Amino acid sequence: MEKQPNNPLHGKTLEAILTELVSFYGWEELGQRIRIRCFNNDPSIKSSLKFLRRTPWAREKVEALYVDYLKMQL
Repeated sequence: MEKQPNNPLHGKTLEAILTELVSFYGWEELGQRIRIRCFNNDPSIKSSLKFLRRTPWAREKVEALYVDYLKMQL
């Protein structure tokens, strides 16, 4: 497997990313930052993962928010 030292998403599962974002922002703010129904209507990790795995544009938004979140943590 190729090493990716400059990729902050390397080795992170979508579930770990989403769980960390929900812990930091909460569902309400996450739903305001990324306007998708699974974050605003009866949100859960399971339903959100199902949607994000099937919807590339939404996954990209979550991953971009996570990268921004990591930058704030430095």
